[in-house]
Amino acid sequence: MSVVFDNRVCELGEGPLWHPVREQFYWFDIKGKRLLTQKEGVQQEWVFDEFFSAAGWVDEETLLVASETALWRMDLECGLREHVVDLEADNPVTRSNDGRADPWGGFWIGTMGKSAEAKAGAIYRFYKGELRQVVGDITISNAICFDQTRACAYYTDTPTGQVMRQSVDPETGWPEGAAEVYLDLKPEGLNPDGAVVDAEGNVWIAQWGASRVAVYDPAGSFVKAVEVGGVQASCPAFGGPELRDLYVTTAAEDLAADVLAAEPQNGMTFVQENAGQGVAEPRVIL
Repeated sequence: MSVVFDNRVCELGEGPLWHPVREQFYWFDIKGKRLLTQKEGVQQEWVFDEFFSAAGWVDEETLLVASETALWRMDLECGLREHVVDLEADNPVTRSNDGRADPWGGFWIGTMGKSAEAKAGAIYRFYKGELRQVVGDITISNAICFDQTRACAYYTDTPTGQVMRQSVDPETGWPEGAAEVYLDLKPEGLNPDGAVVDAEGNVWIAQWGASRVAVYDPAGSFVKAVEVGGVQASCPAFGGPELRDLYVTTAAEDLAADVLAAEPQNGMTFVQENAGQGVAEPRVIL
């Protein structure tokens, strides 16, 4: 069972990132318009003027962060941001959602309607200065993660209940051919959210509404589940000194007042020590 890592309640916790150089954990409260971190018990946060949702690390002092209108280069020492590229900046309906760096130094970022409008979003890849759409007609983009052998990427459109596997060029990371269904959770009524791949190729998927992160092997067979102390688990990430601790963001949004009163840990961020063996998040090359 996971325990509370950070007691700040997020309306919509997302985008967890363990910075392997700083050995520090970062995550977003999308609806709260803030980036949070904690190290050795000291809490810190940055507040924005629009929705931010995901990040990759560029160097020890810099993150690439995704907002509802752009990708930004952010200085962690002073908080200043530098515009990198627009992201659906001319579309007021959408915002960024799930995102993760890929093994080639690129960054995949999904968008979605601010009210989950059907098929309003897409998934993009930023690579060598170019932002290119790789999947369209997405309602809620999630589960963006990558096989460590560089053979494929994973993603989901949460309402479909299906996690897709997309073959990619092992040299460049660009998609090749049509995506196939890796995992169909619809018969079980489970909602796939954020995901990460471990050192053995297993996919760890937060399941919104089920208070857990479930683990599936490369063939899509269920391995185990890690209980999370928030009903709406949103995204996992490995961290800690040996990358064996599993951090999980959760969300308090849309939960009834009596539920929040009875279970005030909803929206907090959790950790389970020695949960599995993760790999370091790759550096984003700008």
